[in-house]
Amino acid sequence: MSIELDNVSIGFGPPSNRYEVLKDINLSVKENEFVSIIGFSGSGKSTLMSLFAGLNSPDKGEVKLNGKVIKEPGPHLGIMFQNYSLLPWLTTFENIALATKQVFPKYSKAELTEHVEKYIKMVHLMSGRDRKPHELSGGMRQRASLARTLSLQPEVLILDEPLSALDALTRGDLQEEILNIWEAEKKTVVMVTNDVDEAVLMSDRIVPLTMGPEATLTEPFVVNMERPRDRHKLNDHPEYQRLKTEITTYLMNLNKEAKALKSDRKYTMPSVEPKNFTPISGRPSLRNKSSQPS
Repeated sequence: MSIELDNVSIGFGPPSNRYEVLKDINLSVKENEFVSIIGFSGSGKSTLMSLFAGLNSPDKGEVKLNGKVIKEPGPHLGIMFQNYSLLPWLTTFENIALATKQVFPKYSKAELTEHVEKYIKMVHLMSGRDRKPHELSGGMRQRASLARTLSLQPEVLILDEPLSALDALTRGDLQEEILNIWEAEKKTVVMVTNDVDEAVLMSDRIVPLTMGPEATLTEPFVVNMERPRDRHKLNDHPEYQRLKTEITTYLMNLNKEAKALKSDRKYTMPSVEPKNFTPISGRPSLRNKSSQPS
C-alpha cells in the first residue's frame, strides 16, 4: 500500500493565537518502501505520525492511502508509539489478544491463540508471554508493543520513535527484528527518528523535517546501500560515511538557521510592576499585631 501527504498543514489553538506546527507537507511513500523522517525534538514529528495514522485530520491538504483520503484511524494503519502503551493489568498475551479480537472478532479461541502466539514468537518474546508489563524489561515491553501492532496485520506500519528510550544494545536488537519482519512481510513503513545511524541502517529514503513552527519536509536523501545491511561493517561503508556526513551537516545547519531567526525576533514584554506590600500608614502590620500581648 502506498501512502501520501498532499500539501498538508496543521496547527493548534484558537485563531487569534494559533500555533502552526506543520505547513505544506508533501511526501509519497511507495508500496513496500521504508522511509524515515528525521528531525529535532519539538519539530512536529509525532504530529506528522498522527496524520499518517488518521489520528489527526489536517487543516489543509489530504492524507491518502492508495489514492483514497484517510478520514479516520483503523487497523490497516498500524502505529507503534515511543511509549509502549500496554495495559498494566494484562499479560503480554492478553494485551495482544485484546487488540486482535477487535480486528478479527470471528476467531475461535484456538485461532486467536495461534494468531497471537505467531506474533509473540515473531518478536522472540515467548518467555514473556504470561508476564504483565511491570515484569518485563523496557526492550521486552517494546517487543510486546510491536507484536500487538503487527497482530492487526496493518497495510502500513507507522513507527513513532519506538526505540528512542532503549539502551544501545536493546535498540540494536529491535532494529534487527523490525528489519527482519519488514524483509519477510514487505510492509510499507514510515518511521520517525532523531538518530542518523538508525535512519541510514534501516531506510530506503531519509527525509529531514525542518525546525518548527511551520515545519516542512525537505528533499530526501536516498540510501543506495545493498540489503541486508551489516551494522558491524556499516562504519566502513563509503556510502554510509557520505550519507552520515551530509545528513548531520544538513541538520546542524538547520539548527543554526533556526537559532539565528530566534535571535532576530523582538518580543514586546508586558508592563508589569511588583505589588506594593508596604503597610498603610497608621495601621500596624500583621507581624506587629500578632506580637502584641492579648
